[in-house]
Parts: sequence; C-alpha cells; structure tokens
Amino acid sequence: MKNKSMELRLADELETFLKERRTLHLSSLDVDGHPYASYAPFAKGDNCLYVLLSDIAVHGINLKNNSKAAVLIIEDETEAQTIFARIRVNYQVTAEHIAFDAGTTYDEGIEYLYQKQGERVLNLSQLSDFHLFKLTPLGGRFIKDFGRAYTIAGKSLTGETIEHLRDGHKPRAKG
Repeated sequence: MKNKSMELRLADELETFLKERRTLHLSSLDVDGHPYASYAPFAKGDNCLYVLLSDIAVHGINLKNNSKAAVLIIEDETEAQTIFARIRVNYQVTAEHIAFDAGTTYDEGIEYLYQKQGERVLNLSQLSDFHLFKLTPLGGRFIKDFGRAYTIAGKSLTGETIEHLRDGHKPRAKG
C-alpha cells in the first residue's frame, strides 16, 4: 500500500478493533513441537499484548518452554456480516514471561490487564501459579472482508507498514 493516509486509517481501525475485543485465541507449542489452541483474556500494552496464565493451563506451561506462539483476535460470530469473512487480526508473537518480582514491568502489565478486564486480574495476579506474559508481535495480518486483507509488517500491533494483499482469491480452472 503506497497511500500513507490509507495506512494510517487502517492502523486506526486496527487500534479500535483491538480496544473492542476482550479475548484472544492463542496457539502455543508443546515440548514436542505440537500446536495447542486455547484462549485467554488479554490487554493491549505499548506495541504488545499481555495475558495472565496459570501453570495449570497447558498454554501457560507451553509459553514458559517455548516463546514462539500465534495469536488470533476475531470478531464475534453474532456480530459478523458473514461467517466466512469475520474481521480478525493474527500475529506471530514472541512470548516473554514477566516475573512477579520484575517491579515496574510486571506492575504495568497487570495494570493494563486490570484496566481492560477488571478486579479479577488483581486477585489472580496474587496466586503463585499465575504468570504474566508479554506477547510481542513479529508481524501479522488484518482481515476486514473478502478482498480486504492486509499484511502487518514490523514489531508493533499496527505495524510499521500495512500492505494490501493483492493476490487474492482466484476462480477454479474448468476442466
């Protein structure tokens, strides 16, 4: 996408979309490299996402052992104009475990989660099996509808650039 104002508008739309969502789908890898799909409440930080996960949950264990993960944040089915083209953003992320005694870094992540998710975050953050993870994007895709898909390049939630994917769906060859 060459038009900078269009890129800024898409970044604003993506920001709004992220603010409206409360949960994400998380794909982590187990010790054998097998994918595991789950979900978690999240909060948006400065160019990152925060999640608070328990050691009892498979995804919490997975992220401690392997920092590679993927995130999907998607429009609710009941809000979608078509089930085949729900608005969504996905990111490849690096997960960083933020230790309870990490001071300001931990406190900031918990505050973002508290502001987004409420009082329960403060209670869970005091349990020894719950751990804060910072998910930093490595790039992704923002899908708004058929023919309206964009690559997000760079290590930020809205990307350093957002480019339209022009090589879209193609008709099946007859014959």
